Amino acid sequence: MSYCLNPQCPNPQNPEETLYCLACGSKLLLRERYRPIKPIGRGGFGRTFYAVDEDKPSHPPCVIKQFLPQNTGDPKKAAELFQQEAVRLDELGQHPQIPELLAHFEQDNYQYLVQEFIDGSNLAQELTKTGPFKDNQIKQILNELLPVLQFIHEHKVIHRDIKPENIIRRNFPPQTTGWMTNTNRLVLVDFGAAKVITGTSLMQPGTIIGSPEYVAPEQVRGHAIFASDIYSLGVTCIHLLTQVSPFDLFDVMKDKWVWRDYLNQSINSMLGRILDKMLATNPKMRYQSAAEVMKELNPEQKFPTLPNISPPTPSPTRRPIPSPTPTRAPIPTYTPIRQTTNSITAPPHVIQPTIIPQPQKSTWKCLSTLTGHFDSVNSVAFSPNEEILASGSRDKTIEIWDMNKGRRWYTLTGHGDSVQTVAFSENGEMLASGSRDKTIEIWDMNKGKRWFTLIGHSDWVDVVAFSPDGQALASGGRDKAIEIWNLQKAKRWFTLVGHEDRVYSVAFNRDGRILASGSRDRTIKMWDFENAKELFTIKGHSDWVRSLVFSPDGGTLASGSRDGTIKLWQVYGGELISTPIHNLKYGMSDVLSVAFSPNGKIVAGGYRNGIINLWDVVTGELLETLEGHSSDVFSVMFSRNGRSLASGSNDKTIKIWQVPG
Repeated sequence: MSYCLNPQCPNPQNPEETLYCLACGSKLLLRERYRPIKPIGRGGFGRTFYAVDEDKPSHPPCVIKQFLPQNTGDPKKAAELFQQEAVRLDELGQHPQIPELLAHFEQDNYQYLVQEFIDGSNLAQELTKTGPFKDNQIKQILNELLPVLQFIHEHKVIHRDIKPENIIRRNFPPQTTGWMTNTNRLVLVDFGAAKVITGTSLMQPGTIIGSPEYVAPEQVRGHAIFASDIYSLGVTCIHLLTQVSPFDLFDVMKDKWVWRDYLNQSINSMLGRILDKMLATNPKMRYQSAAEVMKELNPEQKFPTLPNISPPTPSPTRRPIPSPTPTRAPIPTYTPIRQTTNSITAPPHVIQPTIIPQPQKSTWKCLSTLTGHFDSVNSVAFSPNEEILASGSRDKTIEIWDMNKGRRWYTLTGHGDSVQTVAFSENGEMLASGSRDKTIEIWDMNKGKRWFTLIGHSDWVDVVAFSPDGQALASGGRDKAIEIWNLQKAKRWFTLVGHEDRVYSVAFNRDGRILASGSRDRTIKMWDFENAKELFTIKGHSDWVRSLVFSPDGGTLASGSRDGTIKLWQVYGGELISTPIHNLKYGMSDVLSVAFSPNGKIVAGGYRNGIINLWDVVTGELLETLEGHSSDVFSVMFSRNGRSLASGSNDKTIKIWQVPG
């Protein structure tokens, strides 16, 4: 069905695919792409419609807000508020728990906003369906929404209309590829009443706005402050606990809240005290920031103040990604040195050191330890500009860290199981994450939101790697296959099959023509990426190959294995010699991760026993050992300038190591 947006239309419902209203002749498509389907809301400033974006192949849902002020004595002021809402949503839409603004325009003398559609139920609907919330549910709501309030307040915005109807819990999306929103999180919607604080405007009287049951006393008098939002959130919580109108929860004669009188359950005493302070009628007696509430709600956990910054802004437009048809020059024929078949076996005379080498004097120091994950940190990745670090964890989240301030910035959620791997694209605009939930998420780092989901693996995804030009993504996992994804079309391109067991690692060489893969089957395979075929197999390790990485110049491949060794293989014009140039061994501990320094002179290895070894690539000498983690080091990565090294561990922490210079 198509719905006509003309307010005077006598019969706004039209058949699907109709371009002009059959009743009034009005154009049905907004901007030739957004098709209204049905009305979903109406307020003092306009109407809201469920719609689809027909400009995209998957026809993703969206929300259209039509500015149509009614019963207002100041239409100019109403129009100004609507315009300000567009500006605010554009600024705040980078947060994954705030709807993204997709478009703002005027058509047929009406103003429109087009926003991301949040698929789910609001808390008022949940309350009607399930009855009063439990105290543990209220604590979860506070833990999810307080960081959002902190975010908008640090962007100098007061929401002014927090209530159950404006808090939506996302549903899990269907298992499909393509465009997909963030999932399983509370989302704060409707910024139409929000106020932007500039200069001394915090002290100036403003419009009396908001829902009467939930607004703070000072807001009723036109003096909304940041703590007014905390008050409204507190009122929302006691309404959800009691299912009683907030008007009835306040005793006017006694001038105090009596919400406990309406409880049909016991409540945690600490949570009760926190709600009482949020509800203080005197603003000075109330929490002054969301961070204060979070700190008291979770005394055992640190909640850093979110930095008032935006994600790094790369080039304004993405580089176009061509179709999968190969356009590069053909790859020369590969004839590996001393290769007689398509399998290379390291000769038995490779020397295995029996004495643990002694490191040189230590120069690298642990600059900081980042905490925030609740389970093992499986993967870390520096952005190309070194300003942020991404970390994936078994706690199902991805944390984004501000490296300039040395603290957590925001959290990406959406995976349904452990996040095994994260990787940035070369331009830093995209982050890919692979999970035990069998999916790969592609995140738009300009907005801090999920862009789309790749589905095709039949088991855990253990590793992802972008091609150097950002046109493709390679992934491997427990299903033994290597999937190659076309990022322009958000779908699988082709599959490389050949390993007999789990694929732990994939790595592109510098020009993207060769892909290396390491497997639990103890082999390394080299693939002709352009022609989607295997070149040859290297059988040099005696146990699982856990990690692979090419040197920055593409001349060396490092492989780490459960056999306790890191092997360095020389690459000549795409050919890889059969004998490793170095066989680096330190005790009997498994090698779980390897990384090259940007100058190619050092290779770092993360080990099962919690240590990190730095090896000289030229001489094979152990330069130094970094100790600090108390458990397995699952991931190591150097920053682009070579001054920093990040390590993620089973001990739930990330350590940032730096070398003086």
